[in-house]
Amino acid sequence: MNRYLKLVHMEINRFKFVLAGLMGLTVLCQFGAMIWWNMNELSRREATILQFGSSVMFASNSFADMISSTQLLFFIPMLLSIGVLVIYVFLIWYRDWFGRNTFIYRLLMLPTARIHIYYAKITAILMFVFGLISFQLALLSVEKLVFNLIVPSDMREPSHFLDTINANQALALLTPGNFDQFLITYGLGMIAVLAICTAILIERSYRRVGIVYAILYLAICCWAILFPLIGLGRNNDHGYLYPNEIFIIEIVACVGVIAMSVWLASRLLSKKITV
Repeated sequence: MNRYLKLVHMEINRFKFVLAGLMGLTVLCQFGAMIWWNMNELSRREATILQFGSSVMFASNSFADMISSTQLLFFIPMLLSIGVLVIYVFLIWYRDWFGRNTFIYRLLMLPTARIHIYYAKITAILMFVFGLISFQLALLSVEKLVFNLIVPSDMREPSHFLDTINANQALALLTPGNFDQFLITYGLGMIAVLAICTAILIERSYRRVGIVYAILYLAICCWAILFPLIGLGRNNDHGYLYPNEIFIIEIVACVGVIAMSVWLASRLLSKKITV
């Protein structure tokens, strides 16, 4: 357990500067969007007052309205973070194989179970994902506080945190309001990471022909996950199975893919990949 935690710490330490850069970019883009919106709104009101006089009535805007009006600037850093993390799922393995002095062999020679390397990389990726999401939610609270400080009270109206989330499509997708949807979204994401990491180990074990095996493995995993939902007709009222029965089959398929990915990764690391 101690060596597993050390491996997790090592993986986090190797990615910390990239993670800090993504967080910094998020802060710059989103605070920049808020300042730009505020200046634009003030300029618009001043121009209206000069044209029609000070008796003009203006509608108040909320923090959620500001986020809705600056969708793109809020979306760009989140999209970039997602892209970097997707690339890093591959890089976290191939960097060790193709880096200086093939670092993967030093990892495989550590006096610990080799499957701990697999677990540590999966854990690090999940920590990066939830770390960025937690940072984004905390940043929204800070941004709302700053918004209330810089926007005059006669220009703003209160908004709930849930309204803020729903005002941006990317935020609504990354932080589902329904707990069941949250489990489905991130549960499928975790399964995808497990399957991809196992596919990378298949490719590394069998090299050229391993590419074909890895693609076949990913195709089988996708089929196992999607077949209960599509093939059995979950949304078909005239299907042979009830929706609850199809849901149970889907849960069994997900657990099966997880178990197969972990078992196959453990077998490849201990039996196929040699130093």
